[in-house]
Amino acid sequence: MIDQLKEIYATLIVHTDGSDQLGEEYKWFATDKEEIIGIRSDELTSKDISLLTTFLSPYHVKFPTPTLEERNWRKLIFSADLMEEKDWKPSKPFRFVYFSFNKNQIEPVLFKDAIEALFDKGVPILWESEHEGFIIEQQMIEEESISYEQIIDILMSDLYVKITFFVGPYKKEMEDLTFHYHSLTNVAKRVFHYTTKSVLTYVEAIPFLLTKQADENLRLDISKTILQEYIDDEETIHMMETFFQCNLNLSETAKVLHLHRNSLQYRLDRFFEKTGIDIRQFHHAMTVSLALIAKK
Repeated sequence: MIDQLKEIYATLIVHTDGSDQLGEEYKWFATDKEEIIGIRSDELTSKDISLLTTFLSPYHVKFPTPTLEERNWRKLIFSADLMEEKDWKPSKPFRFVYFSFNKNQIEPVLFKDAIEALFDKGVPILWESEHEGFIIEQQMIEEESISYEQIIDILMSDLYVKITFFVGPYKKEMEDLTFHYHSLTNVAKRVFHYTTKSVLTYVEAIPFLLTKQADENLRLDISKTILQEYIDDEETIHMMETFFQCNLNLSETAKVLHLHRNSLQYRLDRFFEKTGIDIRQFHHAMTVSLALIAKK
């Protein structure tokens, strides 16, 4: 295959270990035999790149060499129309977990090693850039998996890496996989602007997405109408956000806020008297939660 490509692309070179050929002026690809080839960027059109990535994996000097499983996933997501029924398919339900950390915090190779050590097995990772990408996690029914909150704690304490995770839903079918992947990518890159949480699930992101669809003036009007005189009352807003985070549990909220349960009850009563909204009721709580998101 390489000889055939050389007939088309005159600048094609093959990377060898120890060489310094991985220059920025080249686009690099990995073959299914884990050979690394480069073609000068000025020789490639966007159509060329799209075509090459259907049977080659994009490669970057700082990225781990793509495994066979990762190449299969990339082909399945981006070239599903070229695959036949006999081609590779995942054997278990799976989910895409987006991750992002600050640039230059950790090399991709070290990050992958750390993730695989935490999962205690090989984990496919599809890189979007040097500091973000997707972990592909297959559902394990009988094994107790590590939580992403735990992963953050370990990475922060051991490697001083601050990271966020957006956890997609488990998926069984291959239908619309490309759309699903791109949709999660778009959501993940936007949703952390509206929350301070480091781990967010797709379900938790839905209110942010729905609120974002509204016109800015409408969002402002909703927040003013619902929150009324409390719109700039940071203490009350913090109380309500904590109440929602504690699943409308009065005792748990009082404990987190270091308040007596009766004191919290009094504050909620006051909010009800002033606004006519009782956030101890689910539908009222949902409305106020959306108004708080609209305010942000």
